[in-house]
Amino acid sequence: MLTKRIIPCLDIKNGRIVKGINFLNLKDAGDPIELATIYAETGADELVLLDISASVEGRKTFAQLVRNVAKNIDIPFTVGGGISSVEDVKILLDNGADKISVNSSAIANPSLINQLASIFGSQCVVVAIDAKEHNGSWKVHVLSGSKNTDIDLFAWASEVEKRGAGEILFTSMDHDGTKKGFANGALKKMSQKVNIPIIASGGAGNISHFSEVFSDGEADAALAASVFHFGHVEIFELKKQLTKQNIPIRI
Repeated sequence: MLTKRIIPCLDIKNGRIVKGINFLNLKDAGDPIELATIYAETGADELVLLDISASVEGRKTFAQLVRNVAKNIDIPFTVGGGISSVEDVKILLDNGADKISVNSSAIANPSLINQLASIFGSQCVVVAIDAKEHNGSWKVHVLSGSKNTDIDLFAWASEVEKRGAGEILFTSMDHDGTKKGFANGALKKMSQKVNIPIIASGGAGNISHFSEVFSDGEADAALAASVFHFGHVEIFELKKQLTKQNIPIRI
């Protein structure tokens, strides 16, 4: 059995880490290079950096931040936010990112997934999916969760796998920032639909939530932000507890 991964997420706006609830009411959570370094030194398996205010004029600024993060850590990290072309990906990989994440741009142009997988390899391409439950059905949202596409979550997950994505990063907007646990039912259903790794995001509040997302949700990795940023869960202690529960984890 493959080891499960613990992945802190750094949502970055104007060069600072921010965190909110249900994608709203963002609060400052620190300096990205400082926190990335701490996480790398305290047991994180990977990091995700998301430029949540990405714009064309901000691409060079963010690339510089990516380069500075790469200089300070020795674990893999994924970068996302505003990526819509081969050139965008090349810039970020050239500056030290290991993987890239596409979200709204993949919905707008699904063939982008095929193109990126063909040029850079599936192992480099993560498709992020933000979704919300509407009357019992999970629907994909885009533009930082602000627009409902009416696309079925599980149909889209299957399509991105077929198009060459190497991983899926699924965020439940209903659970985001609530600290009430992950969307384990949806995660389990998705894991039965696709054969690529699924990173669970949205809802981590305590150590038991991580146990549940790996056992009940059948996720391959668990991503969290505020519980790590604000010290509610310490990564080394989390991994120690997961090991005691016979969940395969790298210490």
